[in-house]
Amino acid sequence: MSNAPLSTGEREDRLLDAFVQLADTLVDDYDMVDVLHELVSHCVRLLDAAAAGIVLSDQRGNLQVLATSTEQTRMLELYQLQTSEDPCWDCVHTGEPVSVADLGTEVERWPLFAGRALDDGFAAVHAIPMRLRRETIGALNLFSREPGPMPENDLRVARALADTATIGILQERAIHRGEVLTEQLQVALSNRIIIEQAKGVLAHADNLDMDDAFQVLRSFGRRRSARLSDVSRLLVTGAITARTVLDEQNLPM
Repeated sequence: MSNAPLSTGEREDRLLDAFVQLADTLVDDYDMVDVLHELVSHCVRLLDAAAAGIVLSDQRGNLQVLATSTEQTRMLELYQLQTSEDPCWDCVHTGEPVSVADLGTEVERWPLFAGRALDDGFAAVHAIPMRLRRETIGALNLFSREPGPMPENDLRVARALADTATIGILQERAIHRGEVLTEQLQVALSNRIIIEQAKGVLAHADNLDMDDAFQVLRSFGRRRSARLSDVSRLLVTGAITARTVLDEQNLPM
């Protein structure tokens, strides 16, 4: 489903809020997975994109899915990383944006990825490098249901959001002579696994789909100003029960 069009004033207000929120988060002791989920959520709300996802490189240079706007997008991102032949892979390894306005014309170039994306209802994809100077640490991927180029203004906004997140991720490495980035990315990857397990616990407990389970989990953490990964770990280890989390989902924030 496409987003309802925003007026110029609404778009400017939401865009300002997005940058302020990202900046405020990145100067604090932040949870990278949660920040990147905020980034993909902003992209879907603000841009001509039906879905978004982020992949980052681990210390061995392997790409890992860190955040997606939907479970369907997460599975597609995982699939394209397994094939190693897709716009995201090209984007990260060249450090340059890759825009595909019509996936139907790229089946020969990326047969496995293009076929899967088309089957999932996506017609176009735009991969934007998460890069600072010569260092590319991942990519922001935007998926559209309709073929056609993404408006240039939207691409500029996406690049700016990706750059803001990239600077936040890399700044501590500069402070600590490069040691923090590898450690931070590994922590984020470990946290991602815990979050997926916690989503599964909630989904099984209340017959939820994975997207709804994630929103319930996230809301529970925000009520307590707790990190998403910390709440997930409590749930997975049994320190809190699924029912405790689920019983709060309809309470006012």
